[in-house]
Amino acid sequence: MAERKYFGTDGIRGLVGEGAITPEFVLKLGWAAGRVLSQQGTKKVLIGKDTRISGYMLESALEAGLAAAGLQAAFTGPMPTPAVAYLTRTFRAEAGIVISASHNPYYDNGIKFFSAQGTKLPDEIELAIEAELDKPLTCVESAQLGKAYRINDAAGRYIEFCKGTFPTKYDLSNYKIVVDCAHGATYHIAPAVFKELGAEVITLGCEPNGTNINHEVGATDIRALQAKVLEEKADFGIALDGDGDRVIMVDEEGNKVDGDQIAYIIARDALRRGELKGGVVGTLMTNLGMEVALKNLGIPFVRANVGDRYVMEELKKHDWLIGAENSGHVILLDKVTTGDGIVAGLQVMASIVGSKMTLKELSDGMTMFPQVLENVRFKGESNPLESDAVIAATKAVEAKLGEAGRVLLRKSGTEPLIRVMVEGENAELVQASALEIARAVEENC
Repeated sequence: MAERKYFGTDGIRGLVGEGAITPEFVLKLGWAAGRVLSQQGTKKVLIGKDTRISGYMLESALEAGLAAAGLQAAFTGPMPTPAVAYLTRTFRAEAGIVISASHNPYYDNGIKFFSAQGTKLPDEIELAIEAELDKPLTCVESAQLGKAYRINDAAGRYIEFCKGTFPTKYDLSNYKIVVDCAHGATYHIAPAVFKELGAEVITLGCEPNGTNINHEVGATDIRALQAKVLEEKADFGIALDGDGDRVIMVDEEGNKVDGDQIAYIIARDALRRGELKGGVVGTLMTNLGMEVALKNLGIPFVRANVGDRYVMEELKKHDWLIGAENSGHVILLDKVTTGDGIVAGLQVMASIVGSKMTLKELSDGMTMFPQVLENVRFKGESNPLESDAVIAATKAVEAKLGEAGRVLLRKSGTEPLIRVMVEGENAELVQASALEIARAVEENC
């Protein structure tokens, strides 16, 4: 497989105004994608975005590029990434495009593509688009230029889809829920879903202004959610990230319930109902506690590389339905084609209602091993992970942890970060070990 020049593990992402995230490049990207996709059926592409201020600029550039290649663009406005995947299928579009940098700060942005089936683009299509990017931009004849229009009922369609994944015999009328939308794409979707199912909803992070997405709110920073759940004496809280494909929950005591625990709750509930098909896919970052808890239930478990693309590959390989990352990507292939924070949260809520247990009681079935993640920013072409000092520090920590823990170092697929993860039974040793390795990485960047 040829090496990609622009596409990463989750589309194209970067700092607005630099590299690939410029109007000029995105115009060319729209044209290149249009050239590849125009060889197929409807010649229609859906475009959604999150709430970043740069979305307006990039949306216009994409539209112009697609039109030049002869494709029409259907705009959804601010819309969660999984909603665009869903709408791409229902509108029988050639592809869906999401303008979002997910959990990143507002000054980053990115472009993600979905196939007509609502899945990540196949490798061969991404490579074909990259090949077109190296060619001079041309324009189809005037009569063949693409048009653009707006889908006015996109939000309503997706709200109804989400509600349809919640069992009709249940409702949320006895629950008070705090919903944190990260000032992102779910701000006008998630509260409506839970309200229409009967819940009393208190909102956080539902006032986007273009520059506050993910800022001290959402799935990447749940402190405000934890405080609000306790203040309101809510039954639980749910936090989504900027584009709605991640979910983290908070129980009635303010404890974090991450993607590993969410997948465990969903898998155990499916097993209880006799509806579990196969096992669960986690990642190299998945907590050892999840592996142990699933084993105790007799549920198979495998690890994939970090990234929902790789979780999806393992799910398809094993023909399983449940996959997750501890960061909150939860994939449920019997309901969706990609990670969907609202849908995953609804399945946990169905388990709460059906079992008549609290979120804390459900998550207590899985004992989490202490796990510390340190992020170290790096610049330049050198790879700190190949440094002798970093290798020595890692080996020293592994020797101290023995078989009761593990170390994982990796480059982020979406940001210039080295992620240092240490896990084990002894919390103090884990914390000290993570800092020890992180210092070695920082000194050798």
